[in-house]
Amino acid sequence: MAKATFSLVFLPLFLLFLFSNSGGILKLTNAQWKTWCVAKPSSSDAELIANIEYACRYISGDGCNIINEGGSCYLPNTLLNHASVAMNLYYQFHGRNTWNCDFKGSALTTTTNPSYGTCQYA
Repeated sequence: MAKATFSLVFLPLFLLFLFSNSGGILKLTNAQWKTWCVAKPSSSDAELIANIEYACRYISGDGCNIINEGGSCYLPNTLLNHASVAMNLYYQFHGRNTWNCDFKGSALTTTTNPSYGTCQYA
């Protein structure tokens, strides 16, 4: 029984090694590991507004223009939508680290691409 437990403990580490090793047996594409950051639907309006302001302040350039009227992610014109776009821009800009998608607990990461219509998440 000790042998089976040992194998179960080290199997995930072995698989992780294979996935991360570019010359390994199993090689996954980057798209299979891509994540996005979105606002939790349970977030308050105040949290969403604060998240938009914070994210847009720390993104270089004019990335948040896409949530302004006429921008590719303006519609639907909701705080939840605009916050999700801004939060994801921040998350992507800062390297997709889990700590860049927290926003005081009002965000979550997803492996499902939230893009829609003309609004394409990076």
